[in-house]
Amino acid sequence: MDSGGGRVALVTGAGAGIGRAIAEKLAKGGESVVVNDLKGEAAEEVVAGIRGAGGTAATAPGDVSNPEDVRGIVEAAAAAFGPVEVLVNNAGFLQQKLFVDLTFEDFQRMIAVHLGGTFLCTSAVLPGMLERGGGVVVNVASQLGQIGGVELSHYSAAKAGIIGLTKSLAREVSAQGVRVNAVAPGPINTELVLGLSEEWRNNKAAELPLGRFGEPEEVAETVAFLVSDAASLYVGQTLGPNSGDVML
Repeated sequence: MDSGGGRVALVTGAGAGIGRAIAEKLAKGGESVVVNDLKGEAAEEVVAGIRGAGGTAATAPGDVSNPEDVRGIVEAAAAAFGPVEVLVNNAGFLQQKLFVDLTFEDFQRMIAVHLGGTFLCTSAVLPGMLERGGGVVVNVASQLGQIGGVELSHYSAAKAGIIGLTKSLAREVSAQGVRVNAVAPGPINTELVLGLSEEWRNNKAAELPLGRFGEPEEVAETVAFLVSDAASLYVGQTLGPNSGDVML
């Protein structure tokens, strides 16, 4: 077991986009980062970059919607650095469809990866956190889970579920030393969002008070804050780096 001196942080879906930026940010802060992604090669590339910059990281590829894979991911993290002390549930995907064109399989897969993956990964590491009397969970939701999105109803439903789960779990475990919060980014310049139609992206940008989409590194800053001791009073909260799309 190789210790990097910081906490052990597992970031799911960290092979690209927001997840990659989060993994890199936490590694710069001294955490030993476990990079999960469905694509093993993508995870390896991120780990190589972190190590090249002087950070500590290891890969743990797998599908977060698969219970057996999740067990393997957590076991790989423990073998590399020790028990997971910081969990960032970020894994997800986008699919643009009108509600009337959605199949039940479309809906099920969206819920399984986003909400089911958040449940499975949290379930796998939470008992250890509670036993040790401390830990941090940050769930990556979306502002569409707060306001909904045209042609993204199944995605919005999954993200709304993550926000509800975050609040409920925080009420259960905060007094036992485990802090649970969420981040609900607005549209961010990632491969996923850039894969949406140009019409959707243009219409969305026009709605934003800031007038622009965010960058993955801007979301990573919010996550880094939530996992830090500076966020000690934040429990069950949903922070919104969203270009002003949602104002609470």
